[in-house]
Amino acid sequence: MDQPKKKKNIGFNIIKNDSTDGHGGFGVGALSLENISPVFVCPSDEEAFVDIGAMHARSVVEKGIKFLSNKDEVPNGKLYWLVWVTIDRNPAGPYYAGVTACEMTVDREIRRGYKSLPEHVNKMDKSMKRRIMVDEMDNKSKAILKDFLSAHDKEIWERSSDELKEALS
Repeated sequence: MDQPKKKKNIGFNIIKNDSTDGHGGFGVGALSLENISPVFVCPSDEEAFVDIGAMHARSVVEKGIKFLSNKDEVPNGKLYWLVWVTIDRNPAGPYYAGVTACEMTVDREIRRGYKSLPEHVNKMDKSMKRRIMVDEMDNKSKAILKDFLSAHDKEIWERSSDELKEALS
């Protein structure tokens, strides 16, 4: 009796570097997330921090929380902004090229939270496409993010676009 052949899984690939090295074989067109970082901004704690676990919804903020798509079901949720920050390089050096923010609320007491997964994916994509989208953030959160990005690397901040600097002012 013949065994059924297993299909090769050609799903969504996340790679660190270009595995194809220009040969055009398997993996061409796979998404590289090498230059994108998830930054959490918490206005109530007045802090910002990087948590790479957010790349796969496994950040310290998200662990142990069941996320709902209806914001009203988490009325006492603590506000966080998940900000996708993409770094690119120009002749002068690296700069913050894409910065997009997504709202998230978490109520640890009831272990529930609100986030829109499609929004998070779309905003990550927009960041990788070098867009600046922080209009939804409150002024306090923008100031925290601005302080974090400029303190993280002053030279990268100085090389960044006026659009980003104005959006966070």
